[in-house]
Parts: sequence; structure tokens; C-alpha cells
Amino acid sequence: MRCSRLLPAAVLLVFLAVGPAVAASPCNGGIVFEDHDYDGVRDPGEHGIADVKVSDGVRIVATDAEGRYELPVVDGRSIFMIKPPGYEAGRRSNGLPDYWRNIRTMPGPDLEYGGIPVQPAVCKDFPLARIDRANILRDGSRLRVAVFADPQVKSMVDVGYYKRDIVDSVLADQLSREGVVSADGTVDRYISEGAPADLGLTLGDVVNDDLSLYPALNEITASLGTSWLHAPGNHDLDFDAGSDADSLLTFRNTFGPDTFAWEERQATFIVLDDVVYRPGQKPAYTGGLRDDQFGFLEAYLPTLPKDRLLVVAVHIPLFEPDGRDTFRDADRERLFALLDDFPHVLLLSAHNHTQQHVFHDTATGWHGAQPLHEYNVGAACGAFWSGVKGADGIPDTTMADGTPNGYATLTVAGQGEYQLAWHPAGLPDDDGTRPAPSRQGDDPSVTQAMALHAPNVLRRGAYPAAGVYANVFMGMDDTRVEYRIDDGEWQPMRRTSRPDPRLLTENVRDDAATTLRGYDRAPEAEPSTHLWRGALPTDLEVGEHRIEVRAFDRWQGEQRASTAYRLAEAPE
Repeated sequence: MRCSRLLPAAVLLVFLAVGPAVAASPCNGGIVFEDHDYDGVRDPGEHGIADVKVSDGVRIVATDAEGRYELPVVDGRSIFMIKPPGYEAGRRSNGLPDYWRNIRTMPGPDLEYGGIPVQPAVCKDFPLARIDRANILRDGSRLRVAVFADPQVKSMVDVGYYKRDIVDSVLADQLSREGVVSADGTVDRYISEGAPADLGLTLGDVVNDDLSLYPALNEITASLGTSWLHAPGNHDLDFDAGSDADSLLTFRNTFGPDTFAWEERQATFIVLDDVVYRPGQKPAYTGGLRDDQFGFLEAYLPTLPKDRLLVVAVHIPLFEPDGRDTFRDADRERLFALLDDFPHVLLLSAHNHTQQHVFHDTATGWHGAQPLHEYNVGAACGAFWSGVKGADGIPDTTMADGTPNGYATLTVAGQGEYQLAWHPAGLPDDDGTRPAPSRQGDDPSVTQAMALHAPNVLRRGAYPAAGVYANVFMGMDDTRVEYRIDDGEWQPMRRTSRPDPRLLTENVRDDAATTLRGYDRAPEAEPSTHLWRGALPTDLEVGEHRIEVRAFDRWQGEQRASTAYRLAEAPE
């Protein structure tokens, strides 16, 4: 059965035949309205908004002149609004954006974490507030997005790490950007409005299989005061579900649809569930997309302007590391074919707990005019909240490629232009305005951009076989990295595919320890895709010599770090 208010046929953007539908009780129609007082309730004088797209994941319709929409009420689906540019979605009581409603009139499978409870079928009213009153940071020209990958908490202890290590870092970054933190780290004034980002996005593995942790984690994320979107990951599944179709019921009950879109003036975001659950098989999941998701994309993509950045957010990467078969090739090629005509596309993925940039071309099925950039974002939890704790009680949790845990930011300036940055947790901003970190102290060899490793002492006159290593966290194949000794000439460093020596050192310390150094040891070091090496000269004077490294980031410009080594005469 359908919402009772009918729309003009011209309003329907697409109506796909999808087989027999299980109809629920009738509803009285839904409306998208301008919420002047931002209370989530439609009051007298709060009028409807025309031409807002609403979908159930299969069909897409647009609101009429009065802001009303019509959709079939199909049991098991989620009705969601595609938030239009220029508006902010309302907020639910738990702080999540209020843009969806699940339809469940008949009991679903009996799941450990509850799934979606039975509730009346209604065509939800969606509140929107004009963006100029919703967030003081938005100036209409630049969009700042905070991107979290794999928070992956397994306990309330980890939830505490997530708050103090990630969320508090985001808040500290905001204070320093707004000029409210002095050089000594004290807060000069308090911003009563605004949020640290215009939008937030978590790329799956919100938790580590324990879905009961969702409310506690949400409460912390909501403290950022930002509309936050979530993609599902393989650790967000109901593993007691009997099918892929039922494997995200608890996730959807908390976060809403697993596939949806969100529009800003500068960019369009499409969030896709790309985890295909295969109960009873090994592995229990693979990367891929469903037919109904392709139906949604085929209906939605033609409605988008092509001068705007299109961001596709998933959990499992579309590239396949080390040649492993981790994503269904036919699904990747089908997705790429739909995206080929868009000149400005960015893929965001997670899952690997390492960080790298991949540029797709014909070898992976991409046939667009320019290579397709996929940024595989490092994990918020790093190496699963492992490693030795610092003075603040938070594990070091450096990832297997030597990247410190943290979060990313995406800044979009319009016309498809964007910038990316990685923000290691617990490190000061490069300008030194954030309060001093507790884990790295004042170590100049570890900065927001890179970490250096060099030997402490070498024999003067020895064959120059030892080197300085620079792990440039956002480094790419074409990143220029140089070093110099003391105030000498800058020399190129050579990119090398090998484990980061800093993490190898931790592996040796873990192996040599006779008691546990932390809850879990650091991960085994893996070859890094963003490591550079330069040979250290041994023909200089006895004494200490300064090593300075600079890397040229395509978005952030020149970045520097420094360390030192000492030359000594060998004893007879």
C-alpha cells in the first residue's frame, strides 16, 4: 500500500519494478519542511521544501511544491531523504542526523543485538534547517569533512581511548584553527556555536563485532556537534543472521540505510555497503555490491551535476592488495562504468589498517579521462588499540606500515577541487598551537606529516651503509622527499618498499620482553608504501650531526622533520 497523498507524475524521478513487495499498513504522507526553530517538529508557518529527493533505496522521488512525497511502504526497507545542498538535517535524540526511517511491520529474525524492532509504517516528516544558521563554520566556499576509518572498539575501555585519542584530537584541532588556543596550550575563549567539521564520515567497523557498544560510541561522536554519516564494515555485521540481506539489521536500526546519498554545495556523497556476507563460507564475507544498490545508482547518478566532486565512501577497498581476491571484479567494473562520465570522483575506503593512495586505470577496469583516486584511510584505532601505553594511558597503536593512528580531513573548495590531510592522534599541529602531546613529547622526528628513524651513533669513516628513513604518512609514488645533513645541500631520498624500522624496533622489544608490555603487542611490521631512505655520510667531523627531511605534499605543501646522529671514533 502507498502513502495516501498522491504526487503529480512529473515529480517521480524513477520507479523501478523490483518484484512483489510486502506492503504494510497505509500512511498519511510525508513532508520535508524547513525547521525554523530547529526542534525537529513541524510547527505552524514551517513550510514544505520542494524538489528534495527521497528514496527507499530502490525508488527515488522528489517532493512536490508543498514539500510532500509519496513512496510505497515496503517492509524491510528504509525510507531516507537525500539531504539537499544549502540545508542541515535535523538531529535525533542520540545526535545522529534525522534523515531516515526503517520500515518493519513484521518481526524479523531473532538476532543477538536486536535487529530492527517492529514499528508502525509511516512516511516520515524530515526537518531541514538553512545552513547559514546551523553551522557558523560554513562560509559557502569550502567544505571540511572529518573522516574516521575503523574506530573498531571492542570494549568500553576502547571507547574511552576513542574519546580521548580521536574525538578530543578533533576538538583540539578545531580550537587551534579558530585561534582560541595560546602557545602554552591554554584556551583563551570559548566558541559557543559551530562544530569542528561541516560533516563527519565513518568508513565502517564502527565496533569490533560487539554491536552493543553503538550507543556509547555514538554519544561520544555526537559531542562533536557535526552531522555524522556511517558506512557499515565487516565487523558491524549481525553474524547470527542467516543471509546477507539480514546481516546489517542492527546497524540499520542504529545508523539508518546502508546505502544512501547526501548532497552539499561543494560535493555529493554516496555511501555504499560493500561487504557481502556469506554465512557458512570461508571467508565469511567479500567485497562487492548488490543489484538493488546498482539500481539506486543508475537512478540517482543522472540527476547529479558533473562540476561537483562526487565522493564514494565504502569500507572494503576497491583495489586488491598483493593480488588477493578481496572484491568482486564484475561489481567493480560495473560501478566504474557508472562513474566513468564524472570528471571529479574520489573514492574513500578503509578496512586495511594501513594507509595508501591508489590511482585506478584500465588495469583495474577504470576508463575515465583521468586516473581514479582511491584514498585508503588509516584506522582511527590504528593497530586495534594495541601497543605500549603512553603517559596518558593510551596505547601507541601504530599501524603495520608505520602510520600513527588518527583521522583524515577532506576539504572541498568547489569545481571538483579537494585537499586531503592525515592527523595523527596525540600530535601537535605543525604550527605548534595544539597542546603538547603526551606520547611523542617534543620529539622533532615525529610530526603531523612524517616520522624519521636513524641510528644514534656510527663509526667515523665506516662504509656509509646505514640510512635515515622517512615514513611520509600521505606519501604517494610521485612525492618528492629530500634530506640534508647539518646545513648542507638537499639530496633526494629513495622510495623503498620495506617495513618501517621504528616499528621493527618495537617488534624486537616485544619479542625480548619477559612480561606483557601492553594489552596487545604492536603489529608485525609490513612493507610500507610511503617509506623513503637516504644514506648517512660517515666522513664528517666527530660529534653530532643534524638530519633534516622535507617532503612536498601535493595539498599541504612543504613539510619538515628533523633528527640527529653522532659520529664517533672506534676504540682500539
